[in-house]
Amino acid sequence: MNRFLLGIGWRMGGLVGSTWLAVWLYMVPGWPLAAGLAGLVQVWIVVNLYRYVTGLNRKFGRFLEAVRYADFTTTFRADQGLGPGFRTVNEQFNAVLDAFRQARAETETNLHYLNTIVQHVTVGLLSFDAQGRVELVNPTTLRLLGTYRLRQLSDLEADHPKLVQWLQSVSAGSTFVYQTDDDAAELSMRRTSVRLRGRLVTLVSLQNIRPELARKELEAWQNLTRVLRHEIMNSITPIVSLTGTMEQIIETDLAPGLPPDTTPAPVTDALADLRLALTTISRRGQGVMKFVDAYRHFTTLPPPRLTDVAVEPILNRVLQLVRANLPAKDAPRITLRPLPANLRIQADADQIEMVLLNLLRNAVESFSHWPDPAIWLDADTRSGYPVIRITDNGPGIDPAAIDKIFIPFFTTKSTGSGIGLSLSRQIMQQHGGQIVVESVVGQGSTFTLRFG
Repeated sequence: MNRFLLGIGWRMGGLVGSTWLAVWLYMVPGWPLAAGLAGLVQVWIVVNLYRYVTGLNRKFGRFLEAVRYADFTTTFRADQGLGPGFRTVNEQFNAVLDAFRQARAETETNLHYLNTIVQHVTVGLLSFDAQGRVELVNPTTLRLLGTYRLRQLSDLEADHPKLVQWLQSVSAGSTFVYQTDDDAAELSMRRTSVRLRGRLVTLVSLQNIRPELARKELEAWQNLTRVLRHEIMNSITPIVSLTGTMEQIIETDLAPGLPPDTTPAPVTDALADLRLALTTISRRGQGVMKFVDAYRHFTTLPPPRLTDVAVEPILNRVLQLVRANLPAKDAPRITLRPLPANLRIQADADQIEMVLLNLLRNAVESFSHWPDPAIWLDADTRSGYPVIRITDNGPGIDPAAIDKIFIPFFTTKSTGSGIGLSLSRQIMQQHGGQIVVESVVGQGSTFTLRFG
């Protein structure tokens, strides 16, 4: 039997009965108090009937309130026994709330997933509103800009005024290449604008393109060097071989056939000149072959075998080798400054030692008649990445040459091959790092190895 109809039935019966009883007691003399009690019972039945009939409306109100305030934990089961109609309504309400609950869970999952991507992607992301309030910034952006916190664009004005000016002035879709003041990164930046709930929000992407540019430049130089080496070797090798053959002909065929006493002086002099010319050609040809062969290391450098190594032992070994070969006169002071405890890098120790030896030898060779020469080595972390620095107080590097010192074949030394710094940069690039130079003429230079 439908309990809802049964509930209405007994309430209506109670209402009719209480009404009849109240009227009868009112008509009987001496029972006014009983008639009043019957009237109260009648009022109670009316109120109870009203609440019983309007319970569905209240349930619907609770349902709308749960949706409005996203309270999807609410369930409807209290009046399941009132009949199949009420069970159907409860099931539908619960199904709708469960759908909302699943949709919210999926939204939160997707939001968490996207946030994880934003936090771990290697491209910097930055968003801000029209007032310059930063709404989103990932760790890559903080690392590229050299800051640990960013809440307002104005926080960047001290270190990156040109960048702030570009962010605040250009239109959506524009691009910009920005070089940081410490020359650590060259950022390719692109911005776009979107409207979120009527608010204009700007999204900026930042990517350090310097490693890729350096890699492409290195590949170009390697290809050029490989081609030049191939062509020069193919041309010089037969010349050297033929020169050697001609020298043998002179020594074994021509010279023994000329009588020493009757040979005219002009012939003797010509033969001596020819022998000297061939010897010069052979010697210079072999020198060119050795010079070209030296660049084979530049184009065939093996990949590094990366391991977790401590920095201090590497620096100590390099210092020991350099100090053992210092000139006896006017040798520079080489000082290893205190290092952070347990500073480690992911590197091929042999290749990094090669880089450091080359930089230290260059520094030592730059002190030609220089007063009180000194070199300092130190290492620490910058923006969470290890760095090794070699600083000297020497003559510095000419501004016209500082942009060329990493180019193969370029050298400022009379006896240099122009391969050392090029090879050093290639090694650092294969380690996922870079080598940066800062120099002031007359005050000295600093070479920084950045890892990561």
